[in-house]
Amino acid sequence: MIETSPVRRPHVFPKGPFRGLNTRATTAATGLVGLWVMLGTWRPDLVAEALSDVRSATGPTLGWYYVLLVTVILVIVLWLGLGRYRNVRLGKDNERPEFGMVSWIAMLFAAGTGVGLLFWSIAEPISHFQGNPFSGKPGTAEAAVDAARLTLFHWGLHGWSIFALMGAMLAYFSYRGNLPLTTRSALYPLIGERIYGWRGDLVDTFAVVSTVFGIATTLGLGAAQMNAGLHWLIGIDNSVGRQLTIILFVTSLAIFSVVSGVRRGVRWLSIGNMWLGVGLLMFFLIVGPTSWLLRFIIQTAGSYGQHLIEMSFWTNVTGTSGWQQSWTVFYWGWWLSWTPFVGMFIARISRGRTLREFVFAVLLVPTLFSLIWIGGLGGTALHYELYGLGGIADAVTRDVTLALYETIDVIATPGLSTVAAIIATVLIATFFVTSADSGILVITTILTLGESDPPVTPRIVWGVGIGALTAVLLAGGGVTTLQSAVVIAGLPFSLVVLAMVIGFLKALRSEPQAPRDPEKTRLPIEPWTGIDTKQEGEHNAG
Repeated sequence: MIETSPVRRPHVFPKGPFRGLNTRATTAATGLVGLWVMLGTWRPDLVAEALSDVRSATGPTLGWYYVLLVTVILVIVLWLGLGRYRNVRLGKDNERPEFGMVSWIAMLFAAGTGVGLLFWSIAEPISHFQGNPFSGKPGTAEAAVDAARLTLFHWGLHGWSIFALMGAMLAYFSYRGNLPLTTRSALYPLIGERIYGWRGDLVDTFAVVSTVFGIATTLGLGAAQMNAGLHWLIGIDNSVGRQLTIILFVTSLAIFSVVSGVRRGVRWLSIGNMWLGVGLLMFFLIVGPTSWLLRFIIQTAGSYGQHLIEMSFWTNVTGTSGWQQSWTVFYWGWWLSWTPFVGMFIARISRGRTLREFVFAVLLVPTLFSLIWIGGLGGTALHYELYGLGGIADAVTRDVTLALYETIDVIATPGLSTVAAIIATVLIATFFVTSADSGILVITTILTLGESDPPVTPRIVWGVGIGALTAVLLAGGGVTTLQSAVVIAGLPFSLVVLAMVIGFLKALRSEPQAPRDPEKTRLPIEPWTGIDTKQEGEHNAG
C-alpha cells in the first residue's frame, strides 16, 4: 500500500475567509474571470464580436485538432478498461466504493450533461434533419436516422471518454498516490515536487477558468430554455431580462445547495433529477408513437455503431460546409472545457472503483441513456415532422429554446401537455442547480489543492462569479456567444490534458500487470514517490 508524505499546500492564504486557498491560482483565476465580467458589463457587443472573430480565425485548426484529440482519448480510455491495468483500484487495494451504484450513476449523469442534453435532445436532431453533410435528402426517414445518429455521436462515447479519462487520472493520483485531488497532481511523474510551484498554479488556473466558461455556457442555455418553458406555461415574457432573473434565482439555489455539502445537497438533487428525467422520458415513450420509437432507437444504435469510425475521423476535407464548426467543434470544445469540472466531480465520488468498472460505467451507462433519451424525445419530434402535423422544425428555426415545448404541445392533450411541461421546467431548474453547485464545489476544491470540504465563503464568491459571467455572455450575444466562448476556453486546457495523459501513462508503467482479483493489485517501487510499498507493508505488519 502506497504511503506518501502529507500533501503540501504552499502559497495559501493563512487566515481570513479565503484561508487555505492557493494565493497565486486564486488571484489569477479570479482576475481573469473578473476581467471578462467587467468587459461584458461595459461593452457586451465588443466581447461578443471578439469571441466570434477568434472562433472564426481558429476554426480550421480546431476542426482537425479537436477531432483527432477526442478520438485518441476514446482509444486510451478503452485501453484502460480492457488492458493490463483494468483491475487497478482507484484507491487502496482493499477499499470499497463510497457510494452505491444507483447514487453513483445518478450523480455521474446529473453533473455531466443534464441541462445540455435536455436542451439539445430535440433541437439538434431537428436541425440535422433539415440538412447535414451525411444526408443527401433532407426531410426523409433516412435523414431522421442520420440526424439521431449525429446527435448521439455528440453525446455518446467520445464526450464521456474525456470525462472518464480526467476522472480516472485525478482519482488515481489522489486516492492511490496520496496527492491532492486537483489537476496538477497528474503532472507529478513529469515534474515531481514542482507541481506545488508556479507550474502547478498555472495548470490549476487553466482548469478553473475552463470550468467557469463551461458551466456558464450550460447555465446560459438552461436559463434560455427555462424562460421558454415559463413563457409557454404562464405567459412570462421570453426576453434576456427574464433570463437574467432566472440566472440570479437559480444560482442562489445552487449556492445554498453546495454549502450543504456533497452528500446532502448534490447527492439528493442528483437522485431527484434522475427520477424526474425518467418520468419525462416515459411520457414521450408512452404518449408518443411508442412502437415506432422503439424501432427508431434500435436502428439509431445500429447506425451509430456502423458509422462510429467514420464520424470519429471526419474533418470535412472535401466540402466547404460550416456544419462541423457549428456542431462537432463546438461540442468537443464544450466537453473539454467541462473536463476539470466533471472529471474532478466524478473522481470525488468514485473512490474505490477499479479502472474497469469505472471506465465502462462512465462510458456506457450515460451513452445508453443518451441513446434512449435522444431516441425518445428527438425521435418523437422527428416522427411528427415525417408523419404528423409538423411545425417543430419551423419553431426550431425561429428559436431553438422552443423545441422541447413545441414537441410536448404536439403530442399530448392540453391538460397532459401542461403536466409534462411543468415536469420539464422543474427538471431544467434542478439540472441547472446540480450543474452549478457541482461546479462551485470543484472550483473551490481545485483552489484548496484537493480539500474535501472547502471553505464556505469561496463557494459563495465563485457561485456569484459563475452567475455573473453567465449573465454577461448571455446578454452580450445569446447562444452564439456562449458557444464561441466555450470553444475557445477548451483550447488551452486541452494542452494541459495532453500533458496529464503523458504523466498518467508514465505512472501506470510502475503498476504490475493486473491479476484477476483486483484486491491483489499492489504498487511496486514508485518512480514518482520512491517508496517500496511491499516493504513498507511488511514493516508495518511487523
